[in-house]
Amino acid sequence: MRPLDGIKVITLEHAIAAPFCTRQLADLGARVIKVERPGTGDFARGYDERVEGLASHFVWTNRSKESLSLDVKQPEAGKILDALLADADVLVQNLAPGAADRLGLGYGTLSKQYPKLIVCDISGYGADGPYRDKKAYDLLIQSESGFLSITGSPGEPAKAGCSIADIAAGMYAYSNILSALILRGRTGKGCRIDVSMLESMVEWMGYPLYYAIGNQNPPALSGASHATIYPYGPFLAGDGKTVMLGLQNEREWKVFCERVLEQPSLATDSRFDANSKRSGSRDVLRELIVAAFSKLTAAEVVQRLDAAGIANAQMNTLADVWAHPQLESRDRWREVGTSAGLIPALLPPGMPNGFEPRMDPVPALGEHTDAILRELGYEPSQIQALREAGTI
Repeated sequence: MRPLDGIKVITLEHAIAAPFCTRQLADLGARVIKVERPGTGDFARGYDERVEGLASHFVWTNRSKESLSLDVKQPEAGKILDALLADADVLVQNLAPGAADRLGLGYGTLSKQYPKLIVCDISGYGADGPYRDKKAYDLLIQSESGFLSITGSPGEPAKAGCSIADIAAGMYAYSNILSALILRGRTGKGCRIDVSMLESMVEWMGYPLYYAIGNQNPPALSGASHATIYPYGPFLAGDGKTVMLGLQNEREWKVFCERVLEQPSLATDSRFDANSKRSGSRDVLRELIVAAFSKLTAAEVVQRLDAAGIANAQMNTLADVWAHPQLESRDRWREVGTSAGLIPALLPPGMPNGFEPRMDPVPALGEHTDAILRELGYEPSQIQALREAGTI
């Protein structure tokens, strides 16, 4: 038995934020019916063809769902949506601002007909305010939230390499839906959840915001190094490979000097005897560290760091991560089906023990349309008529 067995989710979604949310609900056993535009579907299906002809974003965020192709603007579509919502627990949507209301799918309308329904609206900026109708994509929210101002190197701001704003919004949608289901179990009533990408990212920006409160200087752009703690970041070894390491306190600094650099006098050097001094003198200190590491391979540096109890990591490529020995040892990979065959998929992190997460195939566009309509009572001739009319 999975935690969300018996929970039915209807989702009008595209791109990443909402699909990532609902895929995690499916992981926990929820039945997720994904409503897609006939012919094209979720536009994330066309982002690339890297996974045996399928899009990398799409296969990541859409396994274990049922795909219903439906043109929601067609007259008959409203009847189908009503039938789907009649016994649904959750509706998730990240349509353009105002689109759900125009379709009669706003919480104000739905709550009267389906008082137990939980409605989760995901948008760029929220349901009101001067930015409500502004288009919002992941990179734009990274910029608007201040994330780009603290990421990268001096003069070279950099975006996150994955869709961090979408992921943040998807995670808050997911966790708040779980909370709403618990609350409904106590009150018997549904509710509305209003998740904004901007607010999700600004929450994740808490540390740099507080660091710069009152118009103080923001954290310096420092590439892959920590902005305010040093040494904490990438360092080149003698074989040309990079080692990532991090020191958190003065005890570790002393051990690092003695056992890794084998230069104990540096521990009490007045230029480096406090983190603020090390951070302020990072260029000089970096040269000293790289000079010491130049006599060693990356593996030898890691060996010394491990022996000294200093936190470290390899700067892995994506190919390295696919073959990561820790993930392999913990048996974290499974296979899921797609229209192009089996692909590997990571087990969802942090699942409670006692059940296997649901990891069913990634649906082809409209794959479950006929089955869902038959379940709603439509006859084959009616389904064919809907298809001929372009409704499905």
